Amino acid sequence: MKSFFQQIIIAMVKHRLKKKNKQIDDEKLSNEVQIFKVNITHIAQDIVFILIGIASAGFGLKGFLLPNSFIDGGAMGISLLISETTSVSLSILIVVINFPFIILGFSQIGKQFAFKSLLAIIALALIVHFIPYPLITSDKLLIAVFGGFFLGVGIGMAIRGGAVIDGTEVLAIYLSRKTGLTIGDVILIFNIIIFSFGAYILSVEIALYAILTYIAATKTVDFIIEGVEEYTGITIISDKSEKIRIMITEKLGRGVTIYDGKGGYGTKGHNLKKFDILYTVITRLEIARLRTEIDKIDTDSFIIMHSVKDTKGGMIKKRPLEK
Repeated sequence: MKSFFQQIIIAMVKHRLKKKNKQIDDEKLSNEVQIFKVNITHIAQDIVFILIGIASAGFGLKGFLLPNSFIDGGAMGISLLISETTSVSLSILIVVINFPFIILGFSQIGKQFAFKSLLAIIALALIVHFIPYPLITSDKLLIAVFGGFFLGVGIGMAIRGGAVIDGTEVLAIYLSRKTGLTIGDVILIFNIIIFSFGAYILSVEIALYAILTYIAATKTVDFIIEGVEEYTGITIISDKSEKIRIMITEKLGRGVTIYDGKGGYGTKGHNLKKFDILYTVITRLEIARLRTEIDKIDTDSFIIMHSVKDTKGGMIKKRPLEK
């Protein structure tokens, strides 16, 4: 089966190269086939992420928020607020409210992003309109927490697929470039306005629950985007860098990158000397052992740690933790 698909891909690539009147040799064909496979794989991944996202967001809306007249922050919050106070369908509002953000995303981020976002938002609107999700609960606290959770999963998965189903962040990126505000500041101000209108039009209680929904959604989005796995980047400066390098590669089974460095100390920067700077990435479960092994070699070593959201390639995901 794999060979069958391989032949189809090769035939498609050859046809495309012939249409462009490009000379076909084995190396060129191999490179183009590899590029084609990567493109198809990433497109398939993006589609899966976006489909999971819109299904989850639809569940959060229809199973929790909508039947109980709850609202959220962002563009979705505006849609919910208008839907609650008028007779306009939420499905229409989701598309209409987000459309200006998609146009903005086209100019600020790119055509592919805007196209995928438009399709994702239309798909979400159709799901909200046609799919009869069951009502899960009428408990207000559960509605706020889990409605926000499933909505956050939806937004986060769509972002991982290279799209948005809530365009607030696109506006925040644009305004942060035009003003001195950060993206977080813009989103905060935007949501304060929405929640204030919610308190005035609906009730203070609903606005307070909306804030809880928004917090649950935001934390879930962060969790989805940053990933389950947490890594730590370790920079090590030591006079015994070679021994530490051998320990990391042989005992821990991790890769090491070596930089040339120069450092000094003193009020006038005297005593400059050259040394090797080691950099490695490990899981948080290995930090204690790494520090112990380093202390065995050099108790005066200088260690810097920082969080790494995710990694690709290298040794960290290929080899198990050493016992």
